[in-house]
Amino acid sequence: MSRFFRGLTIVWVVLRYGLDELVLSGFKHPSLNTLRRVLTIGRKLEAPRGERLREALEQLGPIFVKFGQVLSTRSDLMPPDVAQELAKLQDRVPPFDSQIAIETIERNFRKPLDQIFVSFERTPVASASIAQVHFATVRDRDGQEREVAVKVLRPGMKKVIDKDVALMYMMAGWVEKLSNEGKRLKPLQVVAEFDNYLHDELDLIREASNAAQLRRNMDGLNLVLIPEIFWDYCHAEVMVMERMKGVPISQVDRLREAGVDIPKLARDGVTLFFTQVFRDGFFHADMHPGNIMVSLDAATFGRYISLDFGIVGTLTEFDKEYLAQNFLAFFRRDYKRVAALHIESGWVPATTRVEELEAAIRAVCEPYFDRPLAEISLGMVLMRLFQTSRRFQVEIQPQLVLLQKTLLNIEGLGRQLDPNLDLWSTAKPFLEKWMLEQMGPQRFWRELQAEAPRYAKLIPELPRLVYGYLQQKNGSDQQLVQELLREQRRTNRLLQGLIYGGLGFVLGMLAMQVLTRIRIF
Repeated sequence: MSRFFRGLTIVWVVLRYGLDELVLSGFKHPSLNTLRRVLTIGRKLEAPRGERLREALEQLGPIFVKFGQVLSTRSDLMPPDVAQELAKLQDRVPPFDSQIAIETIERNFRKPLDQIFVSFERTPVASASIAQVHFATVRDRDGQEREVAVKVLRPGMKKVIDKDVALMYMMAGWVEKLSNEGKRLKPLQVVAEFDNYLHDELDLIREASNAAQLRRNMDGLNLVLIPEIFWDYCHAEVMVMERMKGVPISQVDRLREAGVDIPKLARDGVTLFFTQVFRDGFFHADMHPGNIMVSLDAATFGRYISLDFGIVGTLTEFDKEYLAQNFLAFFRRDYKRVAALHIESGWVPATTRVEELEAAIRAVCEPYFDRPLAEISLGMVLMRLFQTSRRFQVEIQPQLVLLQKTLLNIEGLGRQLDPNLDLWSTAKPFLEKWMLEQMGPQRFWRELQAEAPRYAKLIPELPRLVYGYLQQKNGSDQQLVQELLREQRRTNRLLQGLIYGGLGFVLGMLAMQVLTRIRIF
């Protein structure tokens, strides 16, 4: 029943703000225009369309707000007036009552507010779909006063998210049962991924640990600043972190006037993203402009400042290597390798012909190489990729949903900063260097160092383990062991013969080269 009433609520909001009229007005077919006029009879839809869409998403709750945040970065997909209005969802969601925030803080700390903070600003400085932020001052363990940002969770968020996720599960189940493409799209697994990430975002202790991990990972990179976490002041509903000062990245004109190199900033963003994804396998997965600032301080001028670490993505070593090979083959225009990787990984049926998939990928990607972002129609690329994936029955990978969302954010951010950014040439050198490190002697040395403690414990025990194994075995097993040892000796002699033969061949070639040079001389 709760899913039913939530569905009715969504339909009511859609009709109240005229979102059906927004969708139908995008089509030019006469019958659809007639349907739009009929549906809008008796409804006053005088507010601008972008404002109506933003207010509807705010009323529907955090899941819909996050969807609007992603759309706000895609000015290439959305009309400018709609994108500008949706940008308000990044950090200007209507705040909740400050008194509720104070009560939440006091309940978690079990102390009055004036015993927790030296000072506390009751007016929130930012408000988002999950929490809002107040500035304050605390005294650290050394007795020094520190300026901090206090993040307080919105009340009642878990119930709202639970209802929306339950509705999404129900709709995903329908898609999987009623649609021929349900198995390929894996809607239930995709929703399960979102379910995990959304509920993780409701635990501010987890967010604080995400921030601490990213801060360690990014240390020494000199591209991004991550706020310090004050663990003595962190609870499940309250998080206290270092106050960061900078200019929102959406204010490009202000950054340019301050002397920030905007094209370099765009390139640094690409490098930062690929470093987090491929080097660390741990990346900030909510990188809309509301969560990113740029430092103008003399010591850190031009560096990114990252905020809001409720959603992070992780990748396994297999995922990292597989994606890196795909990206690198794509940047080198080796479409046959891309097709082969898809078949090897099981993303497409094993019966797929490599040549056919190669030709389809080439037809989608080739027209967009060597073009700046301003000349790339992402809408057309996505449409053609979807058509190709449906034709070859490409399976959706739920574990990569967050990465795909973050790629949309990064590409949209790059478009805002520098429409002339060449995404391919910026990313290719990084991936080539990373692949060399993964496959070369550096990786061997790293893995050897990681396994050294285990080897140090195991090697002294080997003679005793071998002796005990031989003592416990019966005669037939000992005979088998002896046979294996004899076979090993034969193999060793064969290898020695091959090595000596190879050395003799090389020495002979060198001798012939020397004699030839002497004759010529």
